[in-house]
Amino acid sequence: MKTLSLLACLLLLGSPLVASAATPQQQRMADCSARNKGKTGEDYKAAQKACLSAPATAATTPQERMKTCNADAASKKLAGDARKTFMSSCLKAH
Repeated sequence: MKTLSLLACLLLLGSPLVASAATPQQQRMADCSARNKGKTGEDYKAAQKACLSAPATAATTPQERMKTCNADAASKKLAGDARKTFMSSCLKAH
């Protein structure tokens, strides 16, 4: 009985460590699953397949998108209205 209790405690204590060490693929699967919550059966399978087979986005947060677009604009040496137009289209594209 003590062994079973000890094992249960170790599993409970270890679970946050396992969850925080998710691989990018595991995180993507969790994100797709969250998006498709509420769907069942074949609808769920089809939505999951489409979500997982879609190309991964390079920048997911607004801060990452801004950083990527700023770097691209700087590398193209854009300024003024050209930079504004480029930034607008770049942020919408991501």
